[in-house]
Amino acid sequence: MNAPALRVLSVIPPMTQLNTPYPSTAYLTGFLRSRGLPAVQEDLALALALELLSPAGLDTLRDAIDAAEGSGQAPSERARAFRAQFPAYRASIGPTIAFLQGRDATLAHRIGSRAFLPEGPRFSSLDVYVDEDGGDPMAWAFGALGVQDRARHLATLYLNDLADVIRDTLDPRFEFVRYAEQLAMSQPHFDPLADALAAPPNAVDTVLQRLAREAVQRHAPQLLLISVPFPGAVYGAFRIAQAAKALDPSLITVLGGGYVNTELRELAEPRVFDHFDFVTLDAGERPLLALLEHLQGRRGASRLVRTFLRQDGEVRYVNFVEPDIAFDDVGTPTWDGLPLDRYLSLLDMLNPMHRLWSDGRWNKLTVAHGCYWKKCSFCDVSLDYIGRFDAATAETLADRIEAIVAETGQTGFHFVDEAAPPKSLKALAAELQRRHLAISWWGNIRFEKTFTPDLCQQLADSGCIAISGGLEVASDRLLTLMKKGVSVDQVARVTKGFSDAGILVHAYLMYGFPTQTVQDTVDALEYVRQLFAAGCIQSGFWHRFACTVHSPVGLAPQDYGVTLQPLPPGRFAKNDIGFLDPTGTDHDLLGVGLKKALYNYMHGIGLDEDVRSWFDHPVPKARVARHRIAKALEGL
Repeated sequence: MNAPALRVLSVIPPMTQLNTPYPSTAYLTGFLRSRGLPAVQEDLALALALELLSPAGLDTLRDAIDAAEGSGQAPSERARAFRAQFPAYRASIGPTIAFLQGRDATLAHRIGSRAFLPEGPRFSSLDVYVDEDGGDPMAWAFGALGVQDRARHLATLYLNDLADVIRDTLDPRFEFVRYAEQLAMSQPHFDPLADALAAPPNAVDTVLQRLAREAVQRHAPQLLLISVPFPGAVYGAFRIAQAAKALDPSLITVLGGGYVNTELRELAEPRVFDHFDFVTLDAGERPLLALLEHLQGRRGASRLVRTFLRQDGEVRYVNFVEPDIAFDDVGTPTWDGLPLDRYLSLLDMLNPMHRLWSDGRWNKLTVAHGCYWKKCSFCDVSLDYIGRFDAATAETLADRIEAIVAETGQTGFHFVDEAAPPKSLKALAAELQRRHLAISWWGNIRFEKTFTPDLCQQLADSGCIAISGGLEVASDRLLTLMKKGVSVDQVARVTKGFSDAGILVHAYLMYGFPTQTVQDTVDALEYVRQLFAAGCIQSGFWHRFACTVHSPVGLAPQDYGVTLQPLPPGRFAKNDIGFLDPTGTDHDLLGVGLKKALYNYMHGIGLDEDVRSWFDHPVPKARVARHRIAKALEGL
């Protein structure tokens, strides 16, 4: 007789997005249930944020400020401002959270009046919207009718003020996204994380530990899966495992996720296994099935798949080679058990495209596993999440979409692919139209010529509202070195085709790539200016290039004209690696001007200015003709 299936609990650790669940637990829970296995999930990131942003949470914050003052410690200016307005904060926090959760829309009028919410330093960002006629400085963004959006933006500034006070008062590592990430990001030694975990818990830790214990008591799992997508979720993951183990030492804990897949591939630190029994790499379905069989006595430890464990005090990696679960067979993600009505629709930036990441509750879904291009020299193309491409059929994807809409009652989808294949998107669009499925969707693509104006229109007709893609350095020389497979002119034509179809376009931009000069950077900004001015793109974000050990630059630096710096010895994380570039460009200095320019472009400001005006130091004149993009579009 087979042993009964183990009960599995998957949790999302803090901090991840507050507007929608990170999808890893939904994927794993859906997969396990498709195999008839008992699986549930919890979002402890959202739970922690809601506990801190509550009347009781603000009481704790006030008490900590009072205690610090009583012991002779001077609170920060932000903490003093919070304390001075505490009654207004306490009275407004519950209604404001309910408003951001979509449960009290009428409060928008009071929030929008600027007389309801106490205003801290974060509200100074509104000063850039100066109305010279003395009218409403935010009218340009929201007009007379944008009451809900206006209120969400003000409420988001209010929450950011509170996050600053939490960081000043309760936990200096606290962030809504990058929580304690310096303890884990490319950290060769485990000591900083071990010391933080051994320290007495602070007020934030105490809340998280209680939430973790309550989740374990509620579900009584035998296997606890903690998925860590980013360095900013690692500390929370370890604190959760620590609390769960203290409550139930027999509970099996497993660590996985995007951070593990990139940074812990050479894990050799035994102390990790004081908190986790197993650490798995890459797509979790096959390792998880093997682990479940092992825990039930049906598979020996030597036949685990892509799994680290500790034996005789040393870390051992076991990878019994078995084929991964086909993407067609991984099942439909499920959000059952997650409190979909409690997520917060935030509005950090007024730009209509940029807001999609934080505003709205999106069903996250993947069109295909991996990347069909897998050549970009800055990307981790050697790793499974990029290198193993496996697409589902349009029928399978449409079935999953129908099932998710039926479960959640929500028709918005964010396709979270590295780069959704145009062939798959075209087939999916046709299938959505054939079934008359009315959804809204957005996702990431490559700006390749396959996306013709006709295809862009078809995607729009199927529900596509926005796309994002990598323009990167906006230099044909560097795009060729990057092996992007696109040119600036091609990007202009493709993005214009999307924009003309009514689809918003976001461009990922990069600076600091090997051999990039100051002239390259200024030229790239001029291209970006023209793309905004021509209506090709509506949003963008500059990333500073980071060389990783798994990318083509990290694996063959000589091909890119740079020399790698030796990695420090260590047995924990390894990902980012320093390099010496003979061009000697001060990219940090340039980054300030690039980001200032882009912020203004996204608000429609300064599009006719000489790009040199954004820099606080002399830079060369752009070599790009002022109408280069316009000419590239003439034949569209």
